[in-house]
Amino acid sequence: MSPSVVPPVGARIRQARLERGRSLRALAREVGVSASLVSQIETGKSQPSVSTLYAITTALGISVESLFDARDSAGLPRHGATPLAAAAPGATVLHALAAFAADPGRRIGPLVGAGERERLELDSGVVWERLGRVPGAEVDFLLVTYRPGGSSSGSGALMRHAGTEYGYLTSGELILTLGFDEYTVRPGDAVSFESTTPHRYRNDGEVPAVGVWFVSGDVQ
Repeated sequence: MSPSVVPPVGARIRQARLERGRSLRALAREVGVSASLVSQIETGKSQPSVSTLYAITTALGISVESLFDARDSAGLPRHGATPLAAAAPGATVLHALAAFAADPGRRIGPLVGAGERERLELDSGVVWERLGRVPGAEVDFLLVTYRPGGSSSGSGALMRHAGTEYGYLTSGELILTLGFDEYTVRPGDAVSFESTTPHRYRNDGEVPAVGVWFVSGDVQ
């Protein structure tokens, strides 16, 4: 596979914040993190968890996908400036997500072989492998792995975001916290819920938890 493109996602967060007249401290208070962390995310010096990423985009009233828009604005570089293969070892989770969304019109498939999947290492022991994409369909189609001790939130915080989530676990075991309820998801079990409901996944077991996930309608 050719290298994926890494756009300046942290800079786009900063641009969205400034366009809305929000200070670092104001955004940090709403998200529930320090202003220093927001600054480090904007400059690409820190790795946010997936839950922090969604909290930032929700607070700013933008979609995750909008962070990877290829259009020039406010003097930001165009897509194609930095190949993923050349990214520093500390490249943020935002940069990793950008590899999936760098070209919204790109089709993945109709057949994706087992050795051809785009694989992304996210924060807190989570791996995403993209199984396919049809342009115009607002669906993320993923093989998701939670390593032992892995979690969708390193701090234990629940996340919420736009869309509807469907998952089917093939191996291992996951703990799903959904609102005030907690569920043990075992092989053969399926989950489905509105992603606006506060939620978190974690793997308390000693083997990886692997499943197929669909997240639809991730547009605000």
